[in-house]
Amino acid sequence: MIFISDKAKEKVEALRAEGTLATDSFLRVSVVGGGCSGLSYKLDFDNESKPKDQVFEDKGIKVVTDLKSFLYLCNTTLEFSDGLNGKGFYFNNPNASRTCGCGESFAV
Repeated sequence: MIFISDKAKEKVEALRAEGTLATDSFLRVSVVGGGCSGLSYKLDFDNESKPKDQVFEDKGIKVVTDLKSFLYLCNTTLEFSDGLNGKGFYFNNPNASRTCGCGESFAV
């Protein structure tokens, strides 16, 4: 399962209310090679499912990932921060053995 924090849910709903996102769009989360720790998160909004997608829903927000990425993302929570130290979505991943300073890459 991939979870959504309350603040992340509020931000996704705000983007939908602004008309920035289509009402049928969902979050597509994946892991790609790269970054200073070896693996990086990728977050997009999408409206097309692929045959081997893993589909989850938390707090009314649909989250989709490919099977390979799910192996790294199991039990991860998508968070949102609007604080002074940075604004945006980020991941709280219990599977990561280390993360970089910016929080955009990790290692297992």
